[in-house]
Amino acid sequence: MTVKLVINSKSRLGESPSWDAEKELLYWVDIQGKKIHRYDPMKHENHTVELDQSPGTIVPREEGEVVLALENGFYFYNWISEHLDPIDDPEEHLPNNRFNDGKCDPAGRFWAGTTDEDGIEPNGALYCLDTYLNVEEKVSGVRTSNGLAWSNDFSSMYFIDTPTQQVVRYSYNIETGEITDPEVILSFNKEEGIPDGMTIDEEGMLWIAHWGGAKVSRWDPMNGEKIEEIHVPAVNVTSCVFGGKHRDELFITTARVGTSNEDLEKYPHAGGLFKVKTKVKGSLSYPFKG
Repeated sequence: MTVKLVINSKSRLGESPSWDAEKELLYWVDIQGKKIHRYDPMKHENHTVELDQSPGTIVPREEGEVVLALENGFYFYNWISEHLDPIDDPEEHLPNNRFNDGKCDPAGRFWAGTTDEDGIEPNGALYCLDTYLNVEEKVSGVRTSNGLAWSNDFSSMYFIDTPTQQVVRYSYNIETGEITDPEVILSFNKEEGIPDGMTIDEEGMLWIAHWGGAKVSRWDPMNGEKIEEIHVPAVNVTSCVFGGKHRDELFITTARVGTSNEDLEKYPHAGGLFKVKTKVKGSLSYPFKG
C-alpha cells in the first residue's frame, strides 16, 4: 500500500480527520495553527478557515453545518455565513485545558476529550455532547484524550488516553450512551511510538496512528494482535479516517511540531494530509444529530 501526499499543508499539529459521507468531504484541523479545513477530493480543493482559538476536533452536522470542540468548548460553525455559535464550555474553570480529539457515535452524539498544556497529568476528561445539546463527563482523570471508535455491532466503545499507551474497551449502550466495564485490550511498546487517533474498519479491526512512530497500524481488538502496519512519511502521525466514495481510502493527518531538523530533512512533507488505498472498507462515519 502506497501512501500519497494529498495536501502539503505543513500543519503544526494536523488532527481529527472526519469524513462527511453525504457530501463526500473531509474535515480536519490544525490545532496549533488554529485552522479548520474542508477538503473536496473530487475537485482536489482544500478550504481553510483561521480561528482565534485552537480547534481540537470537527464533525459534520446533518443540517449542513459542522460542530467543533475548540479550546473553549463546543461550537457550531456555518461555512456559508462563517458564523461561530457557542454551545457549552464544560471546562470554563480550567483555563489551561483545551479540547483535543473526538468524533460522533452511531447515535449521533459528539464525544470529545480534553488535555492540559503538557498532556501528562490527569487533568482532562472525555465528554459527550448529546443531541439535546447537554454535555456529560464520561471519563475523568484523562491525560491526553485521543482516539475513539465504536464496534460494528454497537456493543463496544474503544478509547485512547495517549500517555497510558493503551487502548481501553468499554461496554457501550447505544440507546443511552452509557459506557461501563473498562478493559485494557492493547498496550503499545514505546519503541513504536505512542497511540494517537484511531478508526475502525468493516471487519472490526482498529487502525491506530503512531505519534513518534511514523506509521499507522491495524489491530485485532479481540486478541490484541497487530495485523499490519503502513509507513507514513512523517514521524508524528496523529489520526486517520476512512473516506472516499467506497470508504476504501484511509486519510491520515500528521504534525510538524516535535519533529527534529534531521527528521524534517528526511520527511519534508511532515504536517501534511496523506491517504492510502486499502484492501478493506472502513466503517461508517457518523454526523452529529443535534
